[in-house]
This record gives sequence, C-alpha cells and structure tokens, in this order.
Amino acid sequence: MEDRTLRALGLDVVPREHPLEYPGAWPRESGLLDGDRLLPLDRWTFDDRVPVISIGSNACPAQLRHKLAESGVTSPLPMVRARVAGVGIGVSAHVSRMGYVANSPVATPGRVSELFVLWLDARQLTVIDTSEGVPLPRGNFRRAWLPEPDVRVELPDGSTLPGAYAYVNRRGVLHDGTGTPRTHPGQRPLLTDLLAALPRLRALFGSTPEEFTARARADRALCEKGTRLFAEEGLVTAGGLERYMTSAETGPAHGDTLPNPPGA
Repeated sequence: MEDRTLRALGLDVVPREHPLEYPGAWPRESGLLDGDRLLPLDRWTFDDRVPVISIGSNACPAQLRHKLAESGVTSPLPMVRARVAGVGIGVSAHVSRMGYVANSPVATPGRVSELFVLWLDARQLTVIDTSEGVPLPRGNFRRAWLPEPDVRVELPDGSTLPGAYAYVNRRGVLHDGTGTPRTHPGQRPLLTDLLAALPRLRALFGSTPEEFTARARADRALCEKGTRLFAEEGLVTAGGLERYMTSAETGPAHGDTLPNPPGA
C-alpha cells in the first residue's frame, strides 16, 4: 500500500516553524488532507463547503494541518488543484510575525495560474479566517468573493466554478519598481533582494534572511516597523482585487454557519 503520509510525500515542513521554507511544499495533485495523510479525491466540488483560492502557505498541507490542529479541528479538508485565470501570486506589503513576507493575491487579467482551491467547512473556515486576520479591524487580509467571469476557476474535469473566495490584502502589495506588483520568488531570494536594496530594512532586521526571520518572529512591534518601512520607501501598490472587498465578508459566526456567496 502506498504511503500517503505528508512525510513520505515530502509535504511535512511547516512554514510557521521554518520561515525560510515559506510558502512550503504544495502537492503535485489534488487530495484530501486527512490528519497526517493526503489521500486521493474522487470529486472536485462539495456543496456543503466553501471554495477558497489559496495563494500562499494555505496550499501547504503541513501548514494547514498545523493551523487546524491548534484549534482542535480534525475534519478532512479537500484540496483541489485548479487553473485560475485572473489571479496570480504577488508579495504582501507587510512583515508577518511568523518571520516571513507572505504571498498575496494580485489581479492578473488574461493570465492563468495553477493554484489550489480549499473546500472548507464552517469550523475550518473560522480557523483560516482567523489566521489571516479577517476578524480584526486592522487585520492583514479580508476574505472576498471573486466572481466569474472576472476570475475563472477551472477544475481538473474542465468544469468551472461561479466564483471563489480569496484572502485579499488590506495593506497592498510590493511592486517591482515600475508600479507593477512584483512576483514572489520564494522567501530566501525575496528577503535577500529586499535586504540588499533597503539599508533601513537591514538596520531593523539584519543583513541576512536568517537574521531577518529570527528577529521578526513573534516581535509585533518590529514587524509593524518593517511594514511601515515598505510604505515609506514607496514600495507599495494596490493588488488590483480591492474592489471585491466588502465589510460583510467576515467569518461564519461561532463557526457553525457557512456564508452564502454574493448573489446566491
């Protein structure tokens, strides 16, 4: 029998514990995250769950398991690899207390990205919302509904969704020097580039990615200084998905109900 544990599949590293590995390893194919195993899926949609496009470490099974286990949530979680047109991976304009600079969704009209759609039940959605700062007035992300045809989510069987949620950045994203959102090359090369280009960032976080992560982890005040520095250096631009955010997009109350997609 095939060993489907995360360790056997090379998917067991948790970015929250190893920040320079962010966003962590993504599966090569769709699967059902069930405890420490990633099992095959036999379908691509789940009417009793909410579809959420994953841009960063939420597509890493080990990170998902870590987040859910902290809240005592053990229910299986379907992860469907999809072709998503109109959304790509940018760089969040904030320094996370986990010790990394996270991925962030950006609008990419006419371009297709291979991303994972998580099908979350009510308790799972509450946990992931909380991890992204959705319930907080000054949280980093807000969950927003991205409708078709603006965003096209094509599942492995060729069918499409009427839309899906994504965590849109409230703080904006980093640009590439021309005003265009920059792509995320991986944590180590990203931090190496930012530290080389920004003397003020080196003064706060040190000169190497290792120093950056060590100083940033769990130091809220320092992370906030780093976040302000991005803005002060003129590195921040809009991600292009802000118009989909509304004040009504929050997590399910008490973890016992699921939100209805707009227009449902």
